[in-house]
Amino acid sequence: MKEKLNHALYIILGNRVYFLIGLIAIVVIIMSSMSPYFLTVNNMLGMTRFGAVLALVALGETLVILAGGGGIDLSVGAILSLSGILFGIMMKAGIPLWAAALACIVIAGILGAVNGLTIAKLGLPPLIGTLGTMYAYGALALVLSKGVPVSGFPKEFGFLGQGMILKIPVQVLLVVVPVFIFLQFITSKTKFGRNIYLVGVNEQAARFAGISVVNTRFVLYTLSGILAGFGSIIMASYLMTARADVGNGLELQAITVAMLGGTNIMGGTGSLTGTILAVLIVTMVASGLQLANVNTIWQLAVLGLILLGAVAINQAISNRDAKRHGIA
Repeated sequence: MKEKLNHALYIILGNRVYFLIGLIAIVVIIMSSMSPYFLTVNNMLGMTRFGAVLALVALGETLVILAGGGGIDLSVGAILSLSGILFGIMMKAGIPLWAAALACIVIAGILGAVNGLTIAKLGLPPLIGTLGTMYAYGALALVLSKGVPVSGFPKEFGFLGQGMILKIPVQVLLVVVPVFIFLQFITSKTKFGRNIYLVGVNEQAARFAGISVVNTRFVLYTLSGILAGFGSIIMASYLMTARADVGNGLELQAITVAMLGGTNIMGGTGSLTGTILAVLIVTMVASGLQLANVNTIWQLAVLGLILLGAVAINQAISNRDAKRHGIA
């Protein structure tokens, strides 16, 4: 009987999409009981808008972790902050909106490429490399802005972060959904996508197969930066201001989402669909706790517990798979 229960639990946890859908239902029930305002239309729309930025950086984080090698990007929040400040400075200098937005994304990609250069090409440990750039980018954002938010954006710019199309937030419909579809296609239907998983599972085998491990990881760190750049534009549009601290803590949330979505911290296993579902869970938990007037410190504690739980589940599944295949 115990063996059957363990097997059933393994099947449920092993299919991360079904598990996350069930978890979403549980979170909705719990948060609705904590606050009568949780299931209101305004709150749902608010969660979606915040979740859009988190989804973008979490997708980039997922790809970096998938490629293995201890891959992680602690600088995504700082990249978002710095590129947003530079976007605001360009707008105030009279640069056209489209040109400033494009430059912002390119700059964010360059910042991500710096991570790729130091980690994939120069061999720095990802934790140390991105921790260093996190501090550097964050400090530069503060210096450039002098700690003062950059505002004065044209009113029409607010449409991206605040507007609706068919009752769906513009940032979700025109940015997050297309980005997710594109990345899903890349990871599931292209040779490069297969390379990401193979590099994450066994980089030595990937090299024997003629795959450039260095270039694969370099591209993913660059892509992570680009996605953070998209997030900075959305955040600036939503707030109608650019702030040097707007990305603080976003890296922890992105890592939590990736782990909860089923991405193995060692790489090689995970899906972007799981990441998107995990974004919904994290944003719902954060919104529900805020509505219930739970202290911010406890909100961070809950986020930490979610991260620990996600990693524990991933590890348990990995150990079970290893035993079934006679690896351990």
